[in-house]
Amino acid sequence: MKKTAGTQQKTDVKVSLIGGHRLEGETLHERTVTASLIGGADVDLTGIDIPDGAELRITKLSLIGGVSLKVRPDAVVEVHGIRLGGVKDAGPDRPGGPTVRIDAWGLLGGVSVTRG
Repeated sequence: MKKTAGTQQKTDVKVSLIGGHRLEGETLHERTVTASLIGGADVDLTGIDIPDGAELRITKLSLIGGVSLKVRPDAVVEVHGIRLGGVKDAGPDRPGGPTVRIDAWGLLGGVSVTRG
């Protein structure tokens, strides 16, 4: 997830009809799009070195399925999009961390954030 000046941002795209996606570690880039008819996204960002002040964007498209997100304690999580289901997040415990933006679009499915 390291980016140097002048490098282009990469976008990962994951697609499935039925079944969710597990996203973690160094396989993620600055932008990720995950799409499925039925199935959520389980995203673990605790093993990634995201620089303070950087932004990581994840877009989740599904008819049914939410997002389970695990981030480091100081990450700011912004949730956007339209879906039936709430957002569960206690917020960062200190300022200055990276920003993770979740764009969740679907009929059913919330966004749950765990810090650790």
